[in-house]
Amino acid sequence: MNPKKLKQLKKRVKKAQQAVKPVPYLQELEGYRDLFEDFPAVKYLINNVLESDRLLKNGLLPQPLPRLLLPDNIQDTIFQRVNEQYPQGDPRGDALWNRYNDALPKLDRALRNFRDYLEDTYGMWSYVNAPFAKALSDYLAGRPVLEIMAGNGYISKGLRNNNSQQKIYTTDSQDWVRENETGRHPVTGIERLDALSAIKKYGDQVDFVIMSWAPDKQETDWEVLQLLRREYPKVHFLVIGERNGATNSKKFWQEAKLSQDERLQKVNQQLHSFDLIDEQIYTVQ
Repeated sequence: MNPKKLKQLKKRVKKAQQAVKPVPYLQELEGYRDLFEDFPAVKYLINNVLESDRLLKNGLLPQPLPRLLLPDNIQDTIFQRVNEQYPQGDPRGDALWNRYNDALPKLDRALRNFRDYLEDTYGMWSYVNAPFAKALSDYLAGRPVLEIMAGNGYISKGLRNNNSQQKIYTTDSQDWVRENETGRHPVTGIERLDALSAIKKYGDQVDFVIMSWAPDKQETDWEVLQLLRREYPKVHFLVIGERNGATNSKKFWQEAKLSQDERLQKVNQQLHSFDLIDEQIYTVQ
């Protein structure tokens, strides 16, 4: 093939690839909900995801989610249902079974990707649901709070929803705005301050510092802990994240002294995990 024809062919291939756009995430889930209309356990999971998105889209905190995992016996359930509709060997039954079977792994992947969708769409990392915000508000009992690394401010928003009189300082460096949705869609007022500067400004005015989902690729969290230990030992430090997992630096988890008293354990009961990430709230010293 001469170079000119090869170049033309490459252009046609590239154009064809660009024409095939991925189906938007929510539209994909809605399609699966229609497909699995006759399977309540599957519809239940999908409807929970769609309702969570609806609430967030309307500026509201979502409700807790169930574990977004398909039932272990879902293939057996589908096979039984297809056999009830069509006699064995009927090509219509075979076609329907193949359609369900082909969709299952894609649906499973879509459900497992819901946290990625939240991060990409809303800059929401910790899944701050309404009952958790209420439990945390009760735990804090109206005492003044500083939230550092607040992102879009979901925790502060939840606290303000439950106690409009509480003094809450919400801060974030907004260093991540260029890289992802963190900081682009604030749900409450946020002061542009990095974590250390925020503590130096407000540390003498608060009883609690809250840090959620600190990045695992830097040691700012460890620097925060050292600063609080050294200069603000009476301030209670609450951290939300996955211990030795998706959040915070290795140094932080190695050096932090974690505890969960009975009252904080009640708060944790509302921080439901819907995927394989086990985020919890800790008191850190």
